[in-house]
Amino acid sequence: MLARNAREGKLRGKMAKKKKGKAKERKGKKPKRKKPAHKVAKVYEISGDTIKRKNKTCPKCGTGFFMASHKDRWSCGKCGYTEKK
Repeated sequence: MLARNAREGKLRGKMAKKKKGKAKERKGKKPKRKKPAHKVAKVYEISGDTIKRKNKTCPKCGTGFFMASHKDRWSCGKCGYTEKK
């Protein structure tokens, strides 16, 4: 009895059949985002034999942890420390 009702789609609740949705068609191709050619050139300053970081170091975390440069602030990714520009 249960099997017959399940085949016919008459059950309610947990055993009810799920309705299949229609597949959505994409209108055109998704535009690709242009990536910068060399990200290293933005972060490091190379002069001769020396390499220097352009970003500040975090005062709480110490050397080796650099702060991200935003439009209006500097922020540390590790501890969350922020400074206004």
